[in-house]
Amino acid sequence: MRYLFSVFFVFATGLLHAQSVQSPSGKIALNFKLGTNGQPFYSVNYKNKAVVLESALGIKLKEKPALGANFEILTSKTSSFNESWKPVLGEQSSIKNHYNELNVSLINKETKVKMNIIFRVFDEGVAFRYDFPKQAELNYFIISDEVTQFNLIENNKVFWIPGDFDSNEYEYNETSFSEIDNSKINMNNGIGVKSIPGKYMVQTPLMMKSPSGLYLNIFEAAVVNYPVMHLNADVTNYKLKAELVPNAIGDKAYLQTPCVSPWRTIMISDDARDIVASKMILNLNEPSKLEDTSWIKPMKYVGIWWEMHVEKSTWDYAGSQNATNFADVPKASGKHGATAENTKRYIDFAAKNGFDGVLVEGWNVGWEDWNGNWKEEVFDFTTPYPDFDIAALSAYAKEKNVKMIMHHETSGSVSNYERHLDRAFDLMKKYEYPAVKSGYVGKIIPRGEFHDGQSMVNHFNFVVKRAADYKIMINSHESSRPTGFGRTYPNYIAAEAARGNEFNAWSVGNPPMHETILPFTRQLGGPMDYTPGIFEIKMSYYDKNKTEQVHTTLAKQLALYVTMYSPLQMAADLLENYEKYPDAFQFIKDVETDWDESKYLEAEPGDYLTVARKTKGKETWFLGAITDENARTSEIKLDFLTKGKKYKAIIYEDAKDADWKNNPIAYKIRTMTVTSKSKIKLNLAPGGGTAISFEPIN
Repeated sequence: MRYLFSVFFVFATGLLHAQSVQSPSGKIALNFKLGTNGQPFYSVNYKNKAVVLESALGIKLKEKPALGANFEILTSKTSSFNESWKPVLGEQSSIKNHYNELNVSLINKETKVKMNIIFRVFDEGVAFRYDFPKQAELNYFIISDEVTQFNLIENNKVFWIPGDFDSNEYEYNETSFSEIDNSKINMNNGIGVKSIPGKYMVQTPLMMKSPSGLYLNIFEAAVVNYPVMHLNADVTNYKLKAELVPNAIGDKAYLQTPCVSPWRTIMISDDARDIVASKMILNLNEPSKLEDTSWIKPMKYVGIWWEMHVEKSTWDYAGSQNATNFADVPKASGKHGATAENTKRYIDFAAKNGFDGVLVEGWNVGWEDWNGNWKEEVFDFTTPYPDFDIAALSAYAKEKNVKMIMHHETSGSVSNYERHLDRAFDLMKKYEYPAVKSGYVGKIIPRGEFHDGQSMVNHFNFVVKRAADYKIMINSHESSRPTGFGRTYPNYIAAEAARGNEFNAWSVGNPPMHETILPFTRQLGGPMDYTPGIFEIKMSYYDKNKTEQVHTTLAKQLALYVTMYSPLQMAADLLENYEKYPDAFQFIKDVETDWDESKYLEAEPGDYLTVARKTKGKETWFLGAITDENARTSEIKLDFLTKGKKYKAIIYEDAKDADWKNNPIAYKIRTMTVTSKSKIKLNLAPGGGTAISFEPIN
C-alpha cells in the first residue's frame, strides 16, 4: 500500500534562503539554509530541542571548483511518502516506509553547476544525500572530499571503533566523545591488516547517548559506487566530519552525472528500542531488483570451521596451519579438516538434527600459501584437495536432503577472484550449492586499494549481483559493512563485517558487552553472520595451556540466536560438544530464522537487550535476553503472545552460580505454561543470557 502526495514551492533564483521539513509525527524537524556566502547548512531538532547544530554541507571536486559555496536556490519541493513493503526475509513480514521529503535544487552562481540536496525525515531520524543531475556543466568528475558535518550539542557517551579503512573487526570502546583517541587502543587484538589514518577517526554506525538520555546514531545507507564514510572527530567541540576512504592514488570517488551519493543518516530517539528496531536504513535503499526470489531461503547450518580455530584440524591439506611460506607439493598429514570422511560426519549430523546446510572451509587447494605475502594467484575456487570428492559429497548431501555451502576465501586478491568468479559459480550450480561464504582476509589486490574504498564497494556489490544471475546467496566476510543493499538484492543474505565470535578462540576476544552493542551498530545495515552457539566456552578444554575463552555463558550463546538477527545462522561449535549437551542444543534445533514480527522489549546499548520474535507463518515465539559483564534481573510481560492462547514456555537460563568467566557452562532448563497475561522473571548472570521458546498448546 502506498500513498504519495507533493506540495511544490517554486521560487525565482535567489529569493529563498531557508526551508524546513518535519517527520510525520512532528517530533523531528530538519532545517536547511544557505549562508551569506551561499554555503548550504542544515540543523536538526528533536521535540523542539536542538540535536544537531548548524552543520555545513557540500562536495569538493578534484581539478574543479568546489560545490560548497556560492549557491543559490532554484527550487524547493516538499513531498510525503507512505508505503508498506514485504522483505523476502526479515525481522518482520511487513515494513512501513513513511517520511516527509525536502528536495532543494541549487545552482552555483559562478560555474552554473547544479546540485540537489534531498532530505528525508522519518519518525526515527533524518537522512540526506547529494544528487547530481545530468547537465552540460558537469559530466565526469572526481570527488576529493566531502564537506558534510555533524555538529553535536554536548559530550555524549559514544560506542566507537577506529575509522580503519581495512578492518571493522575491533571491539567497541565506550567512552565520552571527548575521550575518542585511537592512540590509546590495544592493537594486539588479533586483527591482521590495520589502516587507521588518524588519531580521531571513527567508523559508522556511531552510536551515542547524550547526558540527558537522548540516543543518537550516525550512519549511511545505500552505499553504491561510492566509498565508505568514516568520521573525523573534533573531540573538543563535539563535531564530526565525513571522511571518505581513498583509492590507491588518493582520490575518493569517480562519478558521472546523473548520480547520487549515499544517504547520510542520523537516528534520534529518547527510547533506545527505537534505534535498534529501526528499518530506516533498509527503507533508504531501492526495492528489490529480483523478480523471482523463491530460491532465497533462510538457512541454519553446521560446518567444518570452528575446529580449525581451536586447532583440532587445519584448513590446509599439509596440516601446517602456516599460511605464508609453503613452497613444495603438499602431502597429507592427517590434520586436514575438509576430508570426505569428516564432511560426511557433518552431513549426517545436519540431517539427523534438522539443519539446512553444511559449510566446508579448506576444501580447495591453495591454503598452504595464501596470506601475508600480498600474493595474487592463490585460489582458483574450483580445484578440491585430493581428500575432498566434491561430486560424491554433493550426491551424499542430496540423498540426506542437506545443502552444501561453498567457501571462497579470496586472500584479498580481488582481481584473481573476479577472473575466476563465473567458473566458481558454474561449479556451485553444477553441484547445487545454494550459498557461498566469501572471505577477504589480507591486503587488497589491486595493490593499494582499501577494503572500504569505492572499487571494493563496487566489487562486493558486483559479486552479489552476479550471484543473483546464478540464483546464489552471498554471505560476505571481511567486507565493508552492509548499508541496506540486501533490500535491493535480497540474495545478499548475510555478512560478517564486524568482530565475530571466532576472535574468542585465539585472541583477547570480545568483551561481554560486545553483543549488546552490535544490534545498535553493525546490524542496522543488514544481518550479521556472528556464528553463535559455542558450548565449550574455555579454550583450555582443547589445550590446558590456553587462556582464551568465549566471554559469555552458554545460555547467552543460545540467546544470541534471537538477539542477533540473521536468516543465516550457524551452530558453530564442534558436533561432539552438542552431543554432550543435548538438552541445551534443543533450543538451537528449534529456533527459527525468519520472522513475522519482532518486539524489542528492553534495550540499552552496551548493557542489555531483550527481543521476542514470532515465527514466519506460525504461532511459535522465541525470546532472547542478554547482558554485559553485569548480572541483571528483570520481569518481562508476555503481552506480545496471542490473546486467548496458552503456550508452553521452555526457558534456558543461567544457573544461580553461572558466570561468564568462572562458571560459564552452568545452565538450567525449566518449563511453564503461560498466556499473554503472564510475566516471566529473567535472571541473567554476569555475561549471561536467557533463551525461551513459546509453543502454542492445542
